[in-house]
Amino acid sequence: MNHLAHVFLAPDSAECHVGSILGDFCRGVDLSALPDKVQEGVRHHIAVDVFTDSHAEVLASKRLFSAQRRRFAGVALDVLYDHYLLRHWQSFSPASRDAFVHRVYQELQHNEHLMPAPMVRVTRHMVRHDWFGAYQNLNNVGDALDRVAERIRFPNQFAGIIDEIRANDVRLEQHFLSFFPQLQNFARKT
Repeated sequence: MNHLAHVFLAPDSAECHVGSILGDFCRGVDLSALPDKVQEGVRHHIAVDVFTDSHAEVLASKRLFSAQRRRFAGVALDVLYDHYLLRHWQSFSPASRDAFVHRVYQELQHNEHLMPAPMVRVTRHMVRHDWFGAYQNLNNVGDALDRVAERIRFPNQFAGIIDEIRANDVRLEQHFLSFFPQLQNFARKT
């Protein structure tokens, strides 16, 4: 799962939301020094990732990618699943999508003191460039994935993975729509 899905699934508090993103930035961070709710958000992030990575629908989605790109399928699905969450928001939440995103952006801005420096840089960029809004457009998902490909420090075939996503969009979306309600149910109990 990517940032939006993690925040969406996390327990509903600003500190848990920060922790749900911090799960991607906690290397070298003394989590025990953080408030309990932030720690809860990190634990929730990890549980969601474990559930996701072993789910049959996610594994079936990964198999739709070519052999040379399958290694990066999990990264592509993380961002793509944020796109599908935005596309089908009303199926998963009665709350306004735009109001939720605005609230999360405010929470991130007001809680930078809880974040390591690399996370502060990313969340500032996230808010400034409205990543969650941008992910509504599949072209922007492709651009984001190409930027990830540029940061990989070894030769790879990840750039252009959006072409494979477009070719399999219907099936990938079906897998997501089958998987996400199960993840949502799991997340509520975690």
